[in-house]
Amino acid sequence: MMLIGCLLVLLTMNQVMPQAKRGNKVGLRTSHQGRESLQPGVEVPSIVPGVSSMNISLLEQSLIPTRSPLLVPSTEQKTSDDMRLHLLKNTLVTCNDGTTAGYYIREAKGSKRWIIFLEGGWCCYSKETCDVRYKNAKRLMSSSDWPKSRRGTGILSSRQDENPHWWNLNAVFVPYCSSDVWSGNVSKSRNDYAFMGSVIIQQVIRELVPKGIKQAKTVILAGSSAGGTGVLINLDRVASLVEEMTADTVQVRGLVDSGWFLETKHGKSDCMDGAACALTDAIKKGLKLWNGTLPEKCRQQFKKEDEWQCFYGPKSYTSMKTPIFVVQWLYDVEQLRIENIQPDFQFMTANQWNNIQSIGRELKKSLREVPAVFAPACFSHTLIISSNWLNFQVKGLTLSRALQCWTKSLQERKGPKTNIRGCHFHLIDNCQWPHCNPTCPALHDPVTGQEVTLLQMFYRMSIENRRRGQEPKGDMNQLMAMLRNGG
Repeated sequence: MMLIGCLLVLLTMNQVMPQAKRGNKVGLRTSHQGRESLQPGVEVPSIVPGVSSMNISLLEQSLIPTRSPLLVPSTEQKTSDDMRLHLLKNTLVTCNDGTTAGYYIREAKGSKRWIIFLEGGWCCYSKETCDVRYKNAKRLMSSSDWPKSRRGTGILSSRQDENPHWWNLNAVFVPYCSSDVWSGNVSKSRNDYAFMGSVIIQQVIRELVPKGIKQAKTVILAGSSAGGTGVLINLDRVASLVEEMTADTVQVRGLVDSGWFLETKHGKSDCMDGAACALTDAIKKGLKLWNGTLPEKCRQQFKKEDEWQCFYGPKSYTSMKTPIFVVQWLYDVEQLRIENIQPDFQFMTANQWNNIQSIGRELKKSLREVPAVFAPACFSHTLIISSNWLNFQVKGLTLSRALQCWTKSLQERKGPKTNIRGCHFHLIDNCQWPHCNPTCPALHDPVTGQEVTLLQMFYRMSIENRRRGQEPKGDMNQLMAMLRNGG
């Protein structure tokens, strides 16, 4: 019987392999995606005593900068395509440690299109967690060590082959140094740390006036992970400010990448020690510490003690008036971590697999009424500033094409709506199980580092766990049976 079972598994693998190989070919165009592909520009940190690894990684894979071309100083061959650092002229608008906040900009002379990108990086929500963050990720709390220039990638790239429709925009990258999911409004003089995320955004836009934003026709506020959540809670205020400064014809839009989180159903809630908090509890504690500024229309929907719900996409979206485009992996690895599911799938059980599928269904449901969506059924986190962002498709369309279609639809919003042939921007994968999209980033065996299909990974884990006697009896067999049957 065991031999028959193994043969069935191998046959199933052969059926799945062609689809996976197509996805793996996509992944091979970049260097070793693996865990690095989950969050461009950051790496997995070492565990800090007293702070859980799950909470260090939430909303962003890590707090520590690495060698991403976007997040480190440019090489010696600097070009005019680099984004240059400008510290704010208003020195009262600061990072956590009191150093002046700032932004990077690459100007496109003659262009009246702008994109302002908010960086991500989780948050801190108590003196203890902020102290740890400052020790281990100072660049996310201080401008003192920021490089003088950065190279844009993905949607911030100035290369037409990498960014075919938006390569010639005025590109602004706003580093995240407020640790408050871009919501804070409190200075250092009133606290151990300053939390001025919402103020930084407003001040950056004001200081872009001499750069030409006053003549803008379109302004896109974009962000990834915590930056994406920052777009949700700041977009309508930004739209009001931009519309005050510019012509009536300006169009303000939001682009939310991997910042559309669901309230946890399975995550632990433990804030007793002040260090290890589930997402909701961290936001609740942080909102008080940061003196968080939330969208007024969203706040009006809730009692004061429940205003934290505005940080969740499905809750904030219903009160928003500015158009947004949501980019969201259906099996976002940070959402899984919130649910206490580690995305390397070690010691996976059938119950955890069911929870993963449930999360995917809930995300699909939450995005159903959002007109502009790009949601691949993949395990990953963040997309729009990845240099390989054009590789991924939903229903045969890339995100770049979907954004172009969305842009055209908004330009025609004052006239009769017309459908452009083959131009769609509500794209949600409807395949049957996680990571079933053939363009998904390649998965890697946690032991060997080799590229594998999802089924191969589970099968290898099953063998290894049986050797160690660590597999709950029957769980892996049930899980593999569900996967073979399409979930």
